Amino acid sequence: MDNLESENHYKMALKKVRELMKLRPQKGSVEGDEMDMLVTLIEAYESIHVPMQSSDPIAFLKFKMEQENLKQKDLIPYIGDKTKVSKVLNHRQELTVTMIQRLSKGLNIPINFLIPVL
Repeated sequence: MDNLESENHYKMALKKVRELMKLRPQKGSVEGDEMDMLVTLIEAYESIHVPMQSSDPIAFLKFKMEQENLKQKDLIPYIGDKTKVSKVLNHRQELTVTMIQRLSKGLNIPINFLIPVL
């Protein structure tokens, strides 16, 4: 795959990266190289097709959840327990640097979309 020609290709690439991440491939392995290539393609696609930085990272996160058909429980590995996820999604707790890093890497969200604009 040289590029992601459609949103469907983009979604398939995201799904494949999530599957590969569960395997925790070693750098330089076939799976690791495939994941690196897909992440590069995803980033290139997003730089063209995903709107510029959102001023509300939680609104963008909710949009991403809707697009990927994710539930609150799917965010537990990136944010913490279900209570913490609920607090974050209801604007009662801000995202920490660690949460932002995990969400960016795990859900393939450009990191600047998760940093609030003041």
